[in-house]
Amino acid sequence: MTAKKRILFIANEMSPYLELTEFAEMVNKLAIKANDSQFEVRCIMPRFGVINERRHRLHEVVRLSGINVSVFNEDLPLQIKVASLPSARLQVYFLDNEELFRRKFVFHDENEKWFDDNDLRTIFLCKGAMETVKKFGWPPDVIHCSGWMTGLIPAYLKTLYKKEPVFAHSKVVYTIGQSTFKEKLGAGFIKKTLIHPSLKEKDFEVFKEGTNTSLQRGGASFADAITFGAEKIEKKLSEEFAKVRGKKTLPYNEDGDLTEYLQLYTDLASK
Repeated sequence: MTAKKRILFIANEMSPYLELTEFAEMVNKLAIKANDSQFEVRCIMPRFGVINERRHRLHEVVRLSGINVSVFNEDLPLQIKVASLPSARLQVYFLDNEELFRRKFVFHDENEKWFDDNDLRTIFLCKGAMETVKKFGWPPDVIHCSGWMTGLIPAYLKTLYKKEPVFAHSKVVYTIGQSTFKEKLGAGFIKKTLIHPSLKEKDFEVFKEGTNTSLQRGGASFADAITFGAEKIEKKLSEEFAKVRGKKTLPYNEDGDLTEYLQLYTDLASK
C-alpha cells in the first residue's frame, strides 16, 4: 500500500477560527477536501487572542510545547495547542506566545493603531512553524502558505531549512491574497528576518520594504507554485506573477472549484 502524500497548510487565518478575508474559508475547504482525498493533512496557524479556546476546544500539546524561538536577540517560548477541525478528521495546530498573541486584537489595537511588534510576530510565526514541523518529525510533501504573515516561509525553506531532513522533499505553494494593511513592518525588518548567521540581507532583499506587497512578492518569488486567493489582487502583483516561467500558477477561481488545487498538490508531491 502506497503511503499517503502529506500536505501542511500554514495560514494567517482559517475558518471557523479566524476569518479576515475570503480565503479563510478556502483554506478550510482545501484542507478538508485534500484530507478526504488521497492526502494526509495538518494545519498550522497563529493562536490570536480573538480565537475562543473554549468554543473551539483548543488544548495544549505538552510534548510539542516548551521550545524557545529566538528572533532578533529575543528568546520567546512557543506554546502549541491543537483542535480538531469540525466535521473533519484532521488537526489544526495553533502557535501561541503570551507576549505576542494573547491580546484581543489581531494586527491593530482598539484605536486602529498598527502593533509595533507585528514584525516580530510575523517572524515568530514563520520560524515557529518550521521548528514545530521538525518536532513533529512529519515530513510534508507539500507546504501551502497563505496570508502575508507566512510570506517568509518559502524563503526560509529554500535557505536555512533546505538541508533539514524533514523538509528534504518539500515543495511550497504560496497564495497571493488581497492587500489587508497599508502600514510597514519597520525599518529594521530585514535585519530581524535573518534568524541565523548563514542568512544574508541580499538573499532577503525582496522583503526589505516590510509592506503587504513585499511580503507577498517574497513568498511568491521563493515558492515552487503560486495561486491567487482573491478576485482583487494588487495590480503589480497580478501582472508580475500571473505567468512565471518554470512555476505552475493557478488563477483565482470564483466558483471555488478545488480540482486544480488537488492536481497541483499531486503534481508537486510526485516531483
